[in-house]
Amino acid sequence: MRKFLVVVLFAFLGISCKTTQNIASRSPYAKMIDSSSVFSQSITGMALYDLGEQKMIFERNANRYFTPASNTKLFTFYASIKTLGDSIPALRYEIKSDSLIFWGTGDPTLFHPDLKNTKTFEFLKTYKNSKYFYFSDGNFTNEYFGEGWSWDDYNDYYSPELSPLPMYGNIVRIKVDNGQLKPQPSIFTNSFYKKEKGSYIKRTVADNQFLFPQSLLQKPDYQQDIPYKTSTALTQQLLIDTLRKNVSLLNIPVSANAKTIYSMASEDVYRVMMQESDNMLAEQLLLLCGATLKDSINSSFAIKSIIQNHLQDLPDAPKWVDGSGLSRYNLFTPRSIIKLLEKIHASIPEEKLFSILATGGKSGTIKNLYKTEEKPFIFAKSGSLGGVYNLSGYIITKKGKTLLFSLMNNNFTKPTSQIRREVEKILLQVRERE
Repeated sequence: MRKFLVVVLFAFLGISCKTTQNIASRSPYAKMIDSSSVFSQSITGMALYDLGEQKMIFERNANRYFTPASNTKLFTFYASIKTLGDSIPALRYEIKSDSLIFWGTGDPTLFHPDLKNTKTFEFLKTYKNSKYFYFSDGNFTNEYFGEGWSWDDYNDYYSPELSPLPMYGNIVRIKVDNGQLKPQPSIFTNSFYKKEKGSYIKRTVADNQFLFPQSLLQKPDYQQDIPYKTSTALTQQLLIDTLRKNVSLLNIPVSANAKTIYSMASEDVYRVMMQESDNMLAEQLLLLCGATLKDSINSSFAIKSIIQNHLQDLPDAPKWVDGSGLSRYNLFTPRSIIKLLEKIHASIPEEKLFSILATGGKSGTIKNLYKTEEKPFIFAKSGSLGGVYNLSGYIITKKGKTLLFSLMNNNFTKPTSQIRREVEKILLQVRERE
């Protein structure tokens, strides 16, 4: 019995020493978080995972829920990978006698100012086998805004409305040219009215009237993107104006005999969404997943389906409500994001994956951070809202290891730039040590 107790005691001491050593080896990250004056009044969570050894090497509040902001786009990205193919489904269509009937899929690329999709336009513009054109939004069962969005963001470029057939990114891009406002699409040319005060253009809440101060006309480099108020009637007008064809409206579900045309490579859309954190692309891609799964353009259905079929093994059940992260109702834990990053890495070749994500010192939202004269070493997705800054992704250490990380910060009042730099300090230490 005494011999047994001695063996147990030494075994316990061995485990205790090993645990102590592990804690000591990870303590620099804990110390950096705990001693940081920047993090002192906010909530910080961190998870660090060794992909090669498949083990967690550091956790701090990793089981706590955080508002993810645009880290939500990692979930939308994964949903798209699992649902969409190599090309984006652009339209569903059916030919009946002398009529072409078509439905949107949620594809965000048609005339998007930062993408080059011409296939959808060419199909509709040059299609000559039908005399009559009909557009139906009968497959759109979503709201025009996401759940929990701030209503007063309606005038900001990052908050366009959702629709079954987006055009021009669902925004009006306004430039000043020779002392005149030049909107794109041009259908809004006569929708601008002067106001006495202000420094920018503001749309009225309920419709597409744009108020601008006279002083803007003296700024030749001025540009502003404003979401327009979407409607089926406006979509019809834009189609007629662009195609120079009469387009009538229907409200019928997608036909069982409908065919699909495709617009552009999915990878090219993902790259803009992830690097530039484009909310419109994220929201519409999630809707597109719904349309692909069920011929119903609905983000709630898409989220439910992806969680049930692909995310049941996350450590903590996500509260996921939109595609972009504009909603503060979204809640994820750092360790669940780590699991998601692992799933993404297993679903797409690493070289392609890293080319899609923002790259430290090189591209996207972290191009001014993590600069090095060596090869880029961090590939990630940032997420920002008022009082929120998160960064999650992949880091290549100096020893050549690939680590997954999620560093989430909520409830701070300091400038986001300070939080961002503090996160950079920690991840630079990770690169050096691991």
